[in-house]
Amino acid sequence: MRKVEVVEYQERWPMLFSEEAVRLEQIFTGILEEIYHIGSTSVAGLPAKPVIDIMPVVKKIEHVDQFNEAMEAIGYEAKGEHGIPRRRFFKKGGDDRTHHVHVFEAGSPDIDRHLAFRDYLRTHPEEAEAYGQLKADLAKKFPTDIESYINGKDPFIKERERRALAWYRKQND
Repeated sequence: MRKVEVVEYQERWPMLFSEEAVRLEQIFTGILEEIYHIGSTSVAGLPAKPVIDIMPVVKKIEHVDQFNEAMEAIGYEAKGEHGIPRRRFFKKGGDDRTHHVHVFEAGSPDIDRHLAFRDYLRTHPEEAEAYGQLKADLAKKFPTDIESYINGKDPFIKERERRALAWYRKQND
């Protein structure tokens, strides 16, 4: 059973991302275009589950599957699309997760969705604060029920993603 734990922002999270990004760059050599730190651990000051979310962007998503054994060798479990078409998802740490890797193909709208949400929270501290409070409240309410925790965040995330994408597109016009 996965415990739902939201902790205060940790200054070491960007370093943990950078260290893991180097490992992933070595594995995905030849197909990797970009690699991003996403999710709550990528937003300074935002409380989060202490799981580093990483988003590699590759030339062709189908090429990722050939690297499953290499990912397993550094502690990841390959989960395939895991509910999101044209994504490859890997998790590390079992029930005590440390990293999630969400691989998308260049041009996927999911890339902008993740970057928009991250950058929106980085530049809208009141939204980040509200999100952090929601996550803390849900973690207290559902300490051993990850599904209820995720479902509780869903309306907030969907609404902020909509706002974030509109804001992001204006920034990048």
